[in-house]
Amino acid sequence: MSNTKVLPLLDAEAPEPAAPCCPPLTERPFTAEEAETAARMFKALGDPVRLRLFSAVASHEGGEACVCDISDVGVSQPTVSHHLKKLKEAGLLTSERRGTWVYYRVEPSVLAAMGKLLTIAPAPA
Repeated sequence: MSNTKVLPLLDAEAPEPAAPCCPPLTERPFTAEEAETAARMFKALGDPVRLRLFSAVASHEGGEACVCDISDVGVSQPTVSHHLKKLKEAGLLTSERRGTWVYYRVEPSVLAAMGKLLTIAPAPA
């Protein structure tokens, strides 16, 4: 059973590759909706434990990590689960239960969307 859902950072109607929810920060001011979406992502990554977990999943071999492989971040297992839940709610991680373990992954399109958000828009010709 998969808990995969459409990630809020991406435009579900966009052709491949998925477009970020928001333009680059330097392109134009965000709308209220774009700002809320980006703020959820940055708020989730603003916690050092969440950032470490996100990094552990993103850099794990094969692009996914079992919770058993990434839980050594200096907090209790329930706290790890809480932080992983917050990352999922922000659309940064997806998960899949396999037996007794949950595997997390960062979709490549999420990393691409985050990168586009933080790039400088090209100057008009």
